[in-house]
Order: sequence, then structure tokens, then C-alpha cells
Amino acid sequence: MSASVAPAAPSASSLAPLKIPFFRMLWIASFVSNIGTWMQNVGAVGLMTELTPSPVLVALLQTASALPVFLLSLPAGALADLVDRRRMLMLTQTWMAAVALVLATLTLLGFTTPWLLLLLTFLLGLGGALNNPVWQTVTPELVPRAQLPQALALNSVSFNLARSFGPALGGLLIGSFSAGAAFLLNGLSFLATIYMVWRWKREPQVTSTLAGERVFAAIRGGIRYARFAPPVQRILVRGVCFTFGASALFALMPAVVARRLALPTSFYSVLLSCMGAGAVLGAVLLPHLNRRLTINWRVTVATLSFAVGLLGLAFADNKMLLSALLVLVGMAWMLVLNSFSVGVQTVVPRWVQARTISLYLLTIQGGMALGSVVWGSVASRWELPVALTGAAIWLGLSTLLAFRYSLSNSTEALDFTPARSRPDLLLDQEPAPDAGPIIITTTYHISPADRPAFAAIMDELSRIRRREGAIRVGLYADLAEPTRLVEYFMVESWEEYEQLHDRGVSREEADIKTLARQLHQGPDRPVVARLLSEHAPAELAARTPMVPGSTRLVASTAGETPA
Repeated sequence: MSASVAPAAPSASSLAPLKIPFFRMLWIASFVSNIGTWMQNVGAVGLMTELTPSPVLVALLQTASALPVFLLSLPAGALADLVDRRRMLMLTQTWMAAVALVLATLTLLGFTTPWLLLLLTFLLGLGGALNNPVWQTVTPELVPRAQLPQALALNSVSFNLARSFGPALGGLLIGSFSAGAAFLLNGLSFLATIYMVWRWKREPQVTSTLAGERVFAAIRGGIRYARFAPPVQRILVRGVCFTFGASALFALMPAVVARRLALPTSFYSVLLSCMGAGAVLGAVLLPHLNRRLTINWRVTVATLSFAVGLLGLAFADNKMLLSALLVLVGMAWMLVLNSFSVGVQTVVPRWVQARTISLYLLTIQGGMALGSVVWGSVASRWELPVALTGAAIWLGLSTLLAFRYSLSNSTEALDFTPARSRPDLLLDQEPAPDAGPIIITTTYHISPADRPAFAAIMDELSRIRRREGAIRVGLYADLAEPTRLVEYFMVESWEEYEQLHDRGVSREEADIKTLARQLHQGPDRPVVARLLSEHAPAELAARTPMVPGSTRLVASTAGETPA
């Protein structure tokens, strides 16, 4: 369980990020917006029950809210990495404000129908799905890296406080006025966030000139990065296993209150409030826990605590005990998701951060959705205690993943500052941005005795190449000159290669290339060549625009640092 890894370095106070003026103002705006969202949810459910007696249409409200996440999470992450994030936030927040205000106007005028309510809820969900990945990338830009866990914990506090107060405020508004009033306040709440994002004076981003055409390529790139980045894989595996088990609580707690305990719905609200209070308490204790425990132990202890809460729901009858257990569950939920959120934002460089976050969010949502179906089916067939006990056992067994998928604290110290820049490109002529694919070769001279060691080094380099965007990699030996070995990788277009080139050489890549150069023999350094093929392979031709012509050498430089 990575017990040999030392705990994280001492961290700042849990409120330290609030000393940063812009983070503090954005946090307040986010809190107001979160309250508006919960009022919107309560208002939508209340209005739907007034408009129709159909339980199917009421249930479809949840589908209308959740479906956009599955449809747009990955494209949203790709867009957030391709376009200016400040502009994207302005667009998504304005979209959600407009939809909420349209819904409020129609409701206040009495024109809202069940299907119109579903449509506008879906459109509001589209804005949220596009907003979430880019919103997650804002916090790391505003706070120092050492304060990122506390900042994300404060964001969790904002959400949980809003979950505690939002439904109550929504109920008061609906009771005193109408659902339209709740929708109106939700629409107005977005204006606070829009104003704060407008005031955000950040450096303009270098964006893709082919962003509209490259979204699907960017999605593939994000998935490819996760596939060849073990730290990301570990977080995704641990995340989906945790949420699969934890989903039993959210799916079955209403049934436990109504059927097993035969208590009114108000007690369900009490349990939700206890869980929110636990999340706030967890945020307060987070700096102390970070100093005391490694990330593996934090996740393990919190996961086991969540399992205890599930067993309490399965068998406990005492209200006070159940309330205390839900406080524990709220703490555990916050600690686990905070650990995953911090991890997924610190183990990747900024250029692929939003895509990785979107993949993480999709994984978490997928675990919750699948778990809800599975544990709901188990409860239908074998009763609630069996399902909750099964979920608790699942969570207990999932802690064993710490041995195979360790969330080592070493991932928190990853430095993505380039070790050095790549050499300037000396070109006969500049290719069009969409020209490609591009093959980059590096020629080494390696003695036969060193070839096994060199091949192992190239295997590590190939993983980095694939992670950084290569669609093909390889190592070839010259049949006429056995000491001559050629390493190559291929990218889809000249623009993608320029972006890779401009990112510089990562420290990990630089270390591996240093080992390779130590085995290189000859008076000159390895020779790098960049080749542009204007006849794409069949599987690339459909998605990579070509210019008629034959394969030609774009650049070839002897004595250059390997590409």
C-alpha cells in the first residue's frame, strides 16, 4: 500500500486559498450559483409534478440533466484544451443564464409544458456539461500548487453548503411564489459568475488554428494520453471502483428511509444535511490529514469509513446513530474525491489537463450510473440490507487495489516544466497546418552488445511518444549496417507536430534520451529527420487532409538533439 512513501509536506490552513482575492470572489460567485442550481432542481421537480401525474416524466428530469454529461464530457474537455478557457467559461455561463431566464419567463407567464420543461432542462444540462471540465481547470491557475488540495476542498464545501441550503430556499420560494421565481433566481445567479470571469485578467492562450476541425482528434489524444500515463490510469481505476460501490448509498438511501425505517421524507433531508456537514468537517480537517497520512492511506481509511456507513444504513435503526454515520460518510466522500481530483489535476501537464479531467468526470459518472443499476437490482431481488452489505464488501475489497494501483505521493511532486526547448526547425518550406502525417526519425549507432539495453530504453521512450500524441512508433535496424538503428514516431498533422515541438522536452523524456545518447557511438550526435508524407496510410486518409504530391524530406539535421 506504498507504506514506504512519506506523507505529504505540511500544507497550509484549510482557508488559505480564500486569502487570494480572485479565488475568494470566484468561490463566492460559485456558491451563489450552486444555490441557484439546487433551487432550479427543486423547482423543476415541483413544477413537473404540478404539470403531469406521470412518474415517468418526473423521472426523465434526472435523465435530461445527466444525459448531457455522457454526451459532451469528452468533447467539452477537448474544446477546453483547444480554445481560450476564459472565453469558453463566458460562453457556457451565458448559455446557462439565458436558458434559465427563458424557462423562468415561460413559467411565470404560464406557458411551460412537461415536454418544454424537459427540453429546457436538457439545454441547461448541455451548458453544465460543457462548463464542468473547463471550470475544473480554473482553480489550478488561481492558487499555488501547495494549496490546491485546500482549494478543491473549499469548492466541495461550496457545493455541500449549497446542497444544504439550496433545496430549503427553493422550497420557500415555490411555497411563497412559484417555481418560476426559483428559475428566475437561478438565472440571475449565473450573472455573478459571468461578472467574475469577465474580470479575470489572464494571459491569452495559444489556441489551435484548426480547433473546430480537431475536436475528435483532441478527444483521441486525451484518451491516448490517459492510456499511456500510468498515474492517470491508477486514478481512473480507483475512482470507478469507489463510485461503483458508493453509489449504493445515493441510490438506496431514500428507500431505506421510506421502507426499512418507515420514516417521513424529512428524515431523508436530515441525512443529506448530515452528509453535507461531514463534507465541510472533512474540508476543515484536510490539512491535518494530509500531514499525517499518505494519499493511499487517506483513500483507504475514507473508503472503509464509507463502507461502515453503508452497513449502518443496512442494519441500524437509531436515528442519532444513522445521523452520525452520515456525517462520517460525508467526510469520507469528500476526502476520497478530493484526493482523486487533486491527483488527476497534478499528474498531467496543462495542455491536456481539461481532457483528462473530462475523462475522470465521465468515469466517475459512469461508476455512479452503473452502480445505481446494479445495487438497485440486487435490492429488488434480495432486499435492501443485502445490497448495502454487498456494496460495503465491494468497497472493502477495493482498498486492495492500493497494492496494484498505488496512488503514491510521488505523483504530487511531478514537475511538468520543460527540461529544455527543442531545437529550432530548419525547413525548406513551411507545410500547411493540416498537411500530414509527419514521421520524425532519429538515427543512432549502437554496438551489438548494447542493443538489448537500448531497446528497453526505446520502449520507455515509445510510451512517452504515444502519450504525447504519436499515432505510431517503432525501432528499425539497418540490415546493411547492424549498428545503425532508427527510432521513429508519427503524428497526424504538421500543426500537431508544431504543438508537440513548442511544448519542449519534458524532464522524463530528457532523462530517457540522455540514457539513449550514452549508448550512441560515433563522432556526431544522433541525426534527426522530419518527413512529410502527402499520401496518408489508408486508415488516416479519411481524417487527415492531404495535398497532392510525393513524400519529401522536410528537415534533416545531423548532430541535433533527438526530437
